[in-house]
Parts: sequence; structure tokens; C-alpha cells
Amino acid sequence: MTRIRLGMVGGGNDAFIGGVHRIASRIDGHYELVAGALSSTPEKAAASAKALGLDPDRSYGSFDEMAQAEAAREDGIQAVSIVTPNHVHFPAAKAFLSRGIHVICDKPLTATFDDAQAMEQAVSASDALFILTHNYTGYPMVRQAQAMIAQGDIGNIRVVQVEYPQDWMTDAVEVEGVKQAEWRTDPARSGAGGAIGDIGTHAYNLASFVTGLTGESLAADLHSFGAGRQLDDNAHIMLRYQGGARGMLWCSQVAPGCENALKLRVFGEKGALEWAQEDPNYLWFTPHGEATRKLTRNGAGATEASTAVSRIPGGHPEGYLEGFANIYTEAAAAIRAVQDGQSRDAVMGKLPGIAAGMEGMAFIRACVASSQKDAVWTRI
Repeated sequence: MTRIRLGMVGGGNDAFIGGVHRIASRIDGHYELVAGALSSTPEKAAASAKALGLDPDRSYGSFDEMAQAEAAREDGIQAVSIVTPNHVHFPAAKAFLSRGIHVICDKPLTATFDDAQAMEQAVSASDALFILTHNYTGYPMVRQAQAMIAQGDIGNIRVVQVEYPQDWMTDAVEVEGVKQAEWRTDPARSGAGGAIGDIGTHAYNLASFVTGLTGESLAADLHSFGAGRQLDDNAHIMLRYQGGARGMLWCSQVAPGCENALKLRVFGEKGALEWAQEDPNYLWFTPHGEATRKLTRNGAGATEASTAVSRIPGGHPEGYLEGFANIYTEAAAAIRAVQDGQSRDAVMGKLPGIAAGMEGMAFIRACVASSQKDAVWTRI
């Protein structure tokens, strides 16, 4: 198997998510990182490239320089990971898409809805794939929950509850030199959404992915508890889905004791499902009128939907990095299929793409608009 030549924009030495993407790309051996524009300054980019063992000639001072140079090389990159603050997603992705280089981009799609629409046009105009790393869709028991709902195990869905609380911004860490907090609280780099853009989009995407439901309208109460903080750090959102189901979404980054507590509960006319990211190898299934059952990745009740994206025997925990790796591995399969002549639409499978990105941006826009009007119901 020939590894896919991968580049990276952002993700230098002090960037958490860049390391995650690199590990995820290596787990199944489908990629080789060969080039990067790893920081906003050439000096920092070069230092990060040296630490990663990249050829100095393939460490670039900007994504534009990288896109132009790599596209001209016979051994140039075939795909690029974009792991920058939100406001860089669109210009960086466009630079590579326009040259036929496949893009794997961190979420949310962009900082603004205008950029999102421009991104949609850039994807449409390119022959390259665009993949958004909504990594929680790669967890085995999330895949099993999706399959069970699709085959009618809980009947028609009535209620969806999803929450994603964290506590890392309980203090004013953005003024204490925490880089991740600095840009995430800056509207110019993050966009109009704070917690809703960072983790709320994950929660909204997870609920939609598992249930297959499309959000129709919402009523959002966004609030910032941090003194002087410009963007929301807590949000309570009521949802109405097409077909009549109702939902509730809570996301917060000021909830002490919560580290990464993403949780989904889905209630149907015939039963219920519950999954929690911090204990991801279990799915709780309650048929109406019967005892709750614990389903595991490779145990009794496991199906092809979960075992196909599991790597190790039951009882050996899999989690965040492996879920991320499933997105990268499925992206590799899609890239190779396109290289073999298949159409873009035919190869995406369960991968989140531009449509998922636009749904996330529409969610952010509707939340902000609703909250500005005292939580009035707003179409998504």
C-alpha cells in the first residue's frame, strides 16, 4: 500500500489539535506527513517542522506558498490537513482545492457564513474531496446507534437530548496566555459563535448523524459568564426537527467538573438509546417495557456497524484518537477511490463533508440570531 502524501496547515509545536490529527493519520498507516505550513510565522513553522523531522525544503511560511510549491512537485502532497483557527479555514482550503489537492479540515467549517458559502462554491468547483473532521461520528458505538435507529429498533423518534459540557474556560484563561482560549474568544478568528461554534456544532452534528433527523428551527439562549468575554461560553437550545421530533442541546465551557462530557440520548416510541463520550465503548439500549441492556463494541449485541470500525478486542478501551483515526482511514479510502476514477459523491460514505459543514454554520447563525431576539424561534 502506497501511503498518501499529506501536508498540514497549522498544528505547530504548541497546538493541541495538530498533534491529534497527526496521530490519527498514522494509526492505520495510510498517510505520510511530508510538508507543512505549521505556524503563522516562518520561524515558528520551521522550528515545528524540524521537531517533526520534515525536510526543511518542504517547510513553508504560508499556506499559499505551500499550495503553489507542492502542486508543482511530482511528489507533491495529495491531501492536506487544515488545523488552524476558524478564520483561516476558507482561504487555506481554497488554495489547495483549486489545485486539486484533497482537504481534511477541522470544524467548524469557517468563521463566517459568507466564507462558508464561498467554501461551498470552492468545493463544487474542485475535483478534490473535502472532509470535515466531526470525529465523534467515527466512534464504533455511535455507528451502532445510527444503524439501530435506521433499522427501526426504537421506532419513530420523539425526543433528542444532547449535551457537551466542559470546564476549561471557567476562569479567564484567555488573558492568562492560553493560546486555545485566546483565539476561541476572539470574534475575528473564531466567528460569531464561542462555545456553540467550538463544541455546540459537535453536539448538533452528532445528534443529526445518529438520528438522521434534520433540524428545522431552534430557540437559543446564549450567554457569556466570563467577565468581558465577547463570545458565548454557555448555551441552552431547544430544537424542532423535521417530522415532529423535539430536541434539547446544552453546551458549556464553564461547567466545573466536566472535562469532555459529550452525551446523547434518543427516545423513540419503541425504546431509547444513550451514549457518553467519556465512556464510549458502551451503548445503553432500553426497549420500551424491558430492562436496559448494555451493548459493547465487540460483545453480545455488537453489529457490523461497530465492529467494522473497531481495532482491538472487547474490554480494551478505544476512544478519542481511534474515533479520529476512523475519519482519516475512511478519508484515505475515499481518496484512493477517487484516484481510481470513482465519483466524489460515490466515495464519501459516512464521512462528514461540505453539507455537514454548512449545516453546522446554519446552526451557529440561527443560534446567534435567536439569542439576539430573546430566544425567539428561528429557522435553521
